Amino acid sequence: MLSVMKYLKKMYPTVQLLYEPESSLYDDHHPSTSARTELGPNAIDPWSPDSNSAPVDLVITLGGDGTILRASSLFKTGPVPPVLSFSMGTLGFLLPFDIHDFQSIIRDTFEQRVTVLKRMRLACTIHDADGKEIGGSTSAGLQVMNEVVLHRGRSPHLSIVDVLVDGVHLTEAFADGLIVSTPTGSTAYSLSAGGPIVHPLAKALLLSPISPRSLSFRPVVLPETSKVTLMVNSKSRTPAEISMDGHEPSTGFRVLSPGQSVKVQESPYPIPCVRRTSIAGSEMNSERNGDCDIPDGDGRSDDWVRDINTLLQFNATFRNKGILKQIQSSGN
Repeated sequence: MLSVMKYLKKMYPTVQLLYEPESSLYDDHHPSTSARTELGPNAIDPWSPDSNSAPVDLVITLGGDGTILRASSLFKTGPVPPVLSFSMGTLGFLLPFDIHDFQSIIRDTFEQRVTVLKRMRLACTIHDADGKEIGGSTSAGLQVMNEVVLHRGRSPHLSIVDVLVDGVHLTEAFADGLIVSTPTGSTAYSLSAGGPIVHPLAKALLLSPISPRSLSFRPVVLPETSKVTLMVNSKSRTPAEISMDGHEPSTGFRVLSPGQSVKVQESPYPIPCVRRTSIAGSEMNSERNGDCDIPDGDGRSDDWVRDINTLLQFNATFRNKGILKQIQSSGN
């Protein structure tokens, strides 16, 4: 982290550097000490997601996919700035760049030689048995990048959950749980539950059961305009636990009792992720993202196809694993 900060300050001295305090707990060089010592006391400031915080034009994450989920959770009530993610040695679908290349990638980003992929997020609200919103959710809802999970938790009994789509009852599910995910989340928990793999440019909501009692309960792909409600059935023997992107909701409502529900729909605030694709030779629509005027990608050069082959080893047999290794080496 310190090396990245030093490079930014050297190459772009007018840029104000901010750091998220909790991230420093996992870093060998605490930004509040090492960076201030080497860069000066006014070179870097802590940042928190409140109304009085300084506006952010670009987010840089270092680590695994979880760091991007963390960055997403910091922007709950409005647009998310572009997110530039570097891998620290961990493989992940959301990590297009290796940390060893950070200087050239940062330079390309500031010189507008990259594009962004707007990854869909979900907006979630929690409701009581009368349909009244509870938990102190904001008007924009709780923002989720991967998935919302309603599951039986430690209970030995199956959860009974009513699923409604746009207010119409779809099914009464007897299962360990249900997952509503984004296309980005289709390669996370949803995939482990047997859900489909969906391209991140496809606007859709995915509904996947976790170990359902009925073998005919298969994953469902819904249009992005759908509003999905998961309601704990009154016949359910135990409450259901809820998690969002692998964590308890920030509202503090970890368990939903019979009659309570979570409503999920597309968020108006996607997360723009900087990707490898160069804009050279292509016509794209540019969107103003603070000081970083980064164009949206057109999807013609698809990192995702390469990633599901090299990272997921999609449909790989023993025979073609050698071919996948060649593809992976050619992409580095």
